[in-house]
Amino acid sequence: MTRHRDHGLTRVLGRLDVIAIAFGAMIGFGWIVLTGGFLEDAGSGGAALAFVIGGIVVGLVGLTYAELVSAMPAAGGEHNYTLRALGARPAFVTSWTLVLGYVSVVAFEAVALPQTLLYLVPDLPAGRLWSVAGYDVYASWAAVGIAGAVVVTALNYVGVRPAAVFQTIAVLFLLVVGVLLTAGAVVGGSGENLEPLFSGGTSGILLVLVATPFLFVGFDVIPQSAGEINLPPRRIGTLLLISVGLAVTWYVMIMLTVGSGLAHDQRTDSELPTAEAMSALWGSSAMGTVLVVGGIAGILTSWNGFLLGASRLVFAMASSGMLPRWFARVHPRFGTPGNAILFIGALSVVAPLFGRQMLVWLVDAGSLSIIVAYLMVALSFLVLRRREPEMPRPFRLPLGRTVGVLAVLLSFGTAVLFLPGMPAELIWPAEWIIVGAWWLAGIVLVLRLPRVRPSVDAEERLLRAVRR
Repeated sequence: MTRHRDHGLTRVLGRLDVIAIAFGAMIGFGWIVLTGGFLEDAGSGGAALAFVIGGIVVGLVGLTYAELVSAMPAAGGEHNYTLRALGARPAFVTSWTLVLGYVSVVAFEAVALPQTLLYLVPDLPAGRLWSVAGYDVYASWAAVGIAGAVVVTALNYVGVRPAAVFQTIAVLFLLVVGVLLTAGAVVGGSGENLEPLFSGGTSGILLVLVATPFLFVGFDVIPQSAGEINLPPRRIGTLLLISVGLAVTWYVMIMLTVGSGLAHDQRTDSELPTAEAMSALWGSSAMGTVLVVGGIAGILTSWNGFLLGASRLVFAMASSGMLPRWFARVHPRFGTPGNAILFIGALSVVAPLFGRQMLVWLVDAGSLSIIVAYLMVALSFLVLRRREPEMPRPFRLPLGRTVGVLAVLLSFGTAVLFLPGMPAELIWPAEWIIVGAWWLAGIVLVLRLPRVRPSVDAEERLLRAVRR
């Protein structure tokens, strides 16, 4: 295997590694804990439709990513595209926003892990610590999330190859669970249970739609880890699109199979309707346990994928002078951005101390951040198409301008849904505090950046300006 260098990182990831990392990152655990709410808001048909629409939005953005990652296959992904297209400060805005989106997913999984184990170990909560937003936080519950954070952080710290192998194994198990759920729906599902197909009207579909950026995010972990992928650039873009298609198929399947497995009133009364549906479809409580174990595999794949992506993005920002150089240190033995990994891991260690309600806050705050980053990448795509038409693009998108404009418009329209007065406005004050605190820190950092105009060598010029 040929080994290339990217700021000290080693290209060792192959085709299956890339698909496993991206697909596993996109699946996560939302399909376990959030499906009941989606079906309640929009109905089984409405929820499935929302994921198809969300998949179209993300797919259009993914098309722009596919071309850009093939043209610039280096660690940092979006950071590189916006720096070259829009300049230093817009690149910081994009990257800093996306870091919040990634961190929100990593922290989400740290909270979701103990919440999932409640299904298997109902007596898990012990040693009440405090209450957050009406939910008690227990020492034993938090300890599970903290232990998980330490293990996943350590796995990423010691090398990208061990993390990729773990990801592949967990994704394969997750796929087996998906096949079992689908087979159960074919054999034991009921069309009557799918009623109502649509509930809540347009508002119901929109409530599900605004959560899809959070659930579909993960394909962009491929651009973040591009500096460690040992494949032709065109192949990287193709694999990105395949991962998006697989995720859309997965979520639509989940909405329909769970809908066919439980009647409306049963889903409403269930703590984990996805697991209850699996039990009902197979007529065995043991199958519900199998699904929950699959959900835990999803937690770990998403957690692993986004810790990888977030750390590489922080590493790229530090390498270009936007963050302290400490974050750009590559471990001399393991070849990983060790300090960046430890920083993201530390944030996930803290998350379980805020309790179950943190799940909702992180989904909403993270979704807004992710969709803003998508908007900036789509803009960068259009700018580079116009300014650098001769730039080598191994994966060149047909009808590029049309796709880029649609990606911009749909990303902007989705972001608007989070604003006050809209159907999915962020919850005051918790979610606005998360976004506001992150951006307060971001403003402090962006104001110290020199103004560097967009260009092919923008990163080098920024580094020179920062070192003066």
